[in-house]
Amino acid sequence: MHLRFFFLLALAIPSTFIYAQKQITWAEKLGYPAGTKVIMLHADDAGMCTEANIATKQNLLEGYIQSAAAMPPCPEFEDMIRWAIDHPKMDVGLHLALTSEWKTYRWPSVLPPSEVPGLIDGEGKMWREVIDVVQHATPDEVAREVRAQIEKSIALGYRPDHIDTHMGTLYGHPEYAKAYLEIAQEYEIPANVIDMSNPEVLAHFRKAGYPINDDMIAVMKTYKLPQLDFFTSAPNAKTYEDKLESFKELIRNLRPGITEIIFHPSVYSQKLKTITNSWQQRVWEAKMFSDPEMIRFFAEEGIVFTNWKEIMRRYRG
Repeated sequence: MHLRFFFLLALAIPSTFIYAQKQITWAEKLGYPAGTKVIMLHADDAGMCTEANIATKQNLLEGYIQSAAAMPPCPEFEDMIRWAIDHPKMDVGLHLALTSEWKTYRWPSVLPPSEVPGLIDGEGKMWREVIDVVQHATPDEVAREVRAQIEKSIALGYRPDHIDTHMGTLYGHPEYAKAYLEIAQEYEIPANVIDMSNPEVLAHFRKAGYPINDDMIAVMKTYKLPQLDFFTSAPNAKTYEDKLESFKELIRNLRPGITEIIFHPSVYSQKLKTITNSWQQRVWEAKMFSDPEMIRFFAEEGIVFTNWKEIMRRYRG
């Protein structure tokens, strides 16, 4: 089955997922009271385009969301990093991108394509789909490109607060995951890692189609930095009102622990409509967390918010 479908499926179904608490959560390990739902609202795809940067910056500045990640190969990456340097209290990481999925709006690798030919398609850009990366790119090429993306940020004067993986590509193969987690620990930059020691969490992601075999589990056991208890995304919907309700249902069904919820906020423009057919969802996601109805809902649910800066402070302290 198509690997990208696995990742999209996994992100689509967690709103109905409930797992039993049979072990200490990472929230408890980091000092949060037992039974607390700790949420990180995390904006992906910053740096992809101006529209994404505007929405992400606004939401971070107003405190409506807690975290974001910028894509190093993309045209507006440097703009987002300059902003992050000027706003050091904000939690901004890197959305490590090994794919370039849109039809016409595309990007190559950070390294010269001749140095990582397995990452490059016939158009001179990164492959559109995860399965194509897995079929063509060696673990060494992936590791070198990941390092180059981190070093691009550092060369601009910004040490990222965390790293994660665009379209789940770095979990598409156990050797990719191994390189990803080793590099995270080498730089001491936390990666987006879900604690798979909980058998019900592991069973959930396997059922959803993630290629988490024994080799992948062995790799993840070597990772010593903080982890997430769960991970999901803002559900798509046909109307804005349905989107709010679907998100509320997702929150209600989460169990205690640290959950990162990703979404892709962007302000509306004609250009955005030419980039992605998901433009409407992205525009709604740019405004939904500032909606008084959503703010009131979070308060009523007793949600505690966090970000990677806070997680690492607790981990080190």
